[in-house]
Amino acid sequence: MTSDATPSVTEATLTDIATNGIWGPGHTVNQAVVEVSRALLASLQGEEGVELPPELAELVAGIRRVATIGLPRIVANDGVRLSAFSIRLKDDAPRPVVIVPAGWNPYGWLPFLHAYLKLAQRGYHVLAYSPRGIGIEGWPSTSEGFVDVAGPNDWADGSSVIDYAQESLAPSRIGFLGESYGSGISQLVAAHDPAGRVDAVVALSTWGNLATSLYNNGTRHLEAVQALIDFTGGPLETKFDEGTRQLLKDFLSGRNLDEVVAWGTERSPDAYVDQTNARGIPTFVSNTWHETLFPVNPVLDLFERLTVPKRLNLWIGDHGAPEGPGLAGLVLGAPFPGLAVPIKEAYEWLDHHLLGIDNDVTNWPPVNSQSQFTYRTVSAPGGTDLITVPAHRETYGSWQEATTGSEAWYLTGTGATGDGALTDKPAAGWSREFEAGALTSAVAGELLKAGQREWFGNPGAYALAEFDRSRLLVWSTEPLDGSDDVARRIRGAAGVRLAVRSGIDAATVIAYLFDVAPDGTARIITHEPYTATGLTPNVSTDIAWLLQAVSYDLPAGHRLALVVNSRDPLYSYAGSDLPALTPTTIGSVSGNEARLELPLG
Repeated sequence: MTSDATPSVTEATLTDIATNGIWGPGHTVNQAVVEVSRALLASLQGEEGVELPPELAELVAGIRRVATIGLPRIVANDGVRLSAFSIRLKDDAPRPVVIVPAGWNPYGWLPFLHAYLKLAQRGYHVLAYSPRGIGIEGWPSTSEGFVDVAGPNDWADGSSVIDYAQESLAPSRIGFLGESYGSGISQLVAAHDPAGRVDAVVALSTWGNLATSLYNNGTRHLEAVQALIDFTGGPLETKFDEGTRQLLKDFLSGRNLDEVVAWGTERSPDAYVDQTNARGIPTFVSNTWHETLFPVNPVLDLFERLTVPKRLNLWIGDHGAPEGPGLAGLVLGAPFPGLAVPIKEAYEWLDHHLLGIDNDVTNWPPVNSQSQFTYRTVSAPGGTDLITVPAHRETYGSWQEATTGSEAWYLTGTGATGDGALTDKPAAGWSREFEAGALTSAVAGELLKAGQREWFGNPGAYALAEFDRSRLLVWSTEPLDGSDDVARRIRGAAGVRLAVRSGIDAATVIAYLFDVAPDGTARIITHEPYTATGLTPNVSTDIAWLLQAVSYDLPAGHRLALVVNSRDPLYSYAGSDLPALTPTTIGSVSGNEARLELPLG
């Protein structure tokens, strides 16, 4: 690994994970996660004097009594050696195996070692591995080869791992559990394994269509892709083969995007849903409302097409936030109710489909959706809030059932306040201009981190009055009333339609929907960018697109606000090669008036 001494793990280390999550500063894993896993590994290997809290020390001791620990190298078909971690239960009873392809991170299979021990404690053999190319050079959890980004080499590697599991563990059944990168690989291996040997899948913080997750509505998700490049454990030049390096460079520069789409589509579980359905693979999927790596809409599309036994959990937050603490080291005394539920339900799915346990899984509705931000909180030391009552969850037979109606809010021209209004009557013939090309304080939120804070009870606050109106446009309703203290139950994907005019042949517009409290502070509900290309300069063009789906209860007395600007740190911008700001005009034409279509449940 490294020459560093094995870290000491205290209750404070575990509290860090349970209160801050798995993501650290920048594009990093919270070091508390790495410290816990390194200490657990050292203790499992018999190192003396490893400092662990009592719960973890007892867990390690219990597993060492009943199981054999291994760090095999699994040889893929092309000779690449994959780093793996195994737990083989010693008794002679038939046992299923849970295979865990690691998420996309510099430490490969290491960060979720706690989860492997908990799975073994439940009665599973465990075989975790780092997909090819993932990891820091010199660490035992690093695999050889180039990163294939869940491509055909990764599918074949998954089958090689199954071969190894059958030879060394003789499992009664085979399940895959993956988080993030591992979740997509899990679905793809299950669909492609030549012998159809996968009996159940758990795909946490997963993607449906990789192409549309990273490039949709003509807009590239630049920060997400750059974060993935930075997160492999080494530089671009050593982690990817020449073809993938060129493809990623093309994506970042906006070239050859048709090839990028074909490459991403090949790596999409959505492309092979017919194979998954034909094999009848029970599939458990989770995603988050403010997901900044793999947005929720493609996941919803995938899930609705599945005809197998299935479950979809939708959570407040962002990528990895709900299930991360449970995978990394959550023990007794969780800081808020419900923190352990995401991983608990994932394990119950496996228990039912692999161990044959007659639990409540058979009674689960297919969809369980958590509504933003319906938790209750109290102030905590350090200026943050702590959840005391978790956000409420709703169940549906399918996601489509969540939306039972809709209402149209029409955009108007500038009013007395300098902003436009959202009204129930069509308004045409107006236009409003802003300067495109500058970042504003209206943003979707910091990659991974803003949503992680939401999960822990601390959604970001925006000051609507401080938005620079020269560089964005605002429309809002009057304060809205409703029953049971809820003005609107927003359920589904809102749609935006408007006319855009630019001085150049392309325009990026980003629509944000905000919940505005009586004191003027706002929370983001949802958003989505759109880049229109092939425009005739200075001629209006009608555009329409869907925002990311959401479950959101707008409190009575609050307003809805629609904000449109041109730049967000997460996305590409059509005028990035221009030296100056570009006037952009938003308008409404008769017969196709500018409007916000709000889905209601």
